[in-house]
Amino acid sequence: MLVLVAPGQGAQAPGFLTSWLDLPGVTERLEEWSAVTELDLVHFGTKADADAIRDTAVAQPLLVAAGLVAAQQLFATPGEVGRLAGAAAGHSVGEITVAAATGVLAPEAAMSLVRQRGLAMAKAAAVAETGMSAVLGGDPDAVVAHLEGLGLTPANMNGAGQIVAAGTAEQLAALTENKPEKARVIALKVAGAFHTHHMAPAVDTLAALVPDLDVNDPSTAYVSNRDGQVVAGGGEIVRRLVDQVSNPVRWDRCMETFQQLGVTGMIELCPGGTLSGLAKRALPGVKTVALKTPDDLEAARELIADTTSAPLSSADAVGVSSADQTAE
Repeated sequence: MLVLVAPGQGAQAPGFLTSWLDLPGVTERLEEWSAVTELDLVHFGTKADADAIRDTAVAQPLLVAAGLVAAQQLFATPGEVGRLAGAAAGHSVGEITVAAATGVLAPEAAMSLVRQRGLAMAKAAAVAETGMSAVLGGDPDAVVAHLEGLGLTPANMNGAGQIVAAGTAEQLAALTENKPEKARVIALKVAGAFHTHHMAPAVDTLAALVPDLDVNDPSTAYVSNRDGQVVAGGGEIVRRLVDQVSNPVRWDRCMETFQQLGVTGMIELCPGGTLSGLAKRALPGVKTVALKTPDDLEAARELIADTTSAPLSSADAVGVSSADQTAE
């Protein structure tokens, strides 16, 4: 069984969309979404520096746009995702990418929502100096207890020996000085304590947008960050997308669900790498393809064919219709 996944904030890098603009229709699609978000996504994906794309209000729309560009090269419609992938999940903002890829939201609606999400979270992050650090290794229960003792939140339970702590600058400095036993601490280049109570104001902002959204049920099993459960209703998915802004990401439980569903292959949408790395440690034997450049598309198509035993049509392979480390 194939699982489609999308990474979260922190996966972006300067110039990561440059090679994707060589594909037919990609520039035009990004320009359409630029109009929706009032951001020059082509510029931010090709020429902007690391500081510019670290801005939460920029990074989140950029990541969703990148993931959808990649998805539309493999799947002509959300229905194709349902036929070829047995499940889908995104890490944090990647949940919006997957919501659009599986038809819960139209791409334009997803881009509008993620723009408001990024703005609201950036505003919430500006209230106090906060951030996030990855804790690698150590006993998970002991690490969580250690973090809570310092007043930090285990904001991302990523599995495979990785927990992301979030809190104030002072709390994170204390963590650097006082590490959990047998663990390493790496400061992450993000602009706030995402998935904690610090983001509560952003939840209210997004909740006000939900009544105006046109929502559909997903075309395949949608695995939620909240608890790793499969959610079948589009309305419930959108409610979870809103609440998840201030709740921890349980990617560990998502991977447990993939395993229970019988995953044998995983494709990580652009900019791929982080979730594939976690899967290699937590889901041994599962074949992974991380979409970093268009050169990776052929390997992804081969994995789809191997996993589903369903040959791709030319429409499946092109899929250009615009209609249809991760820390955050």
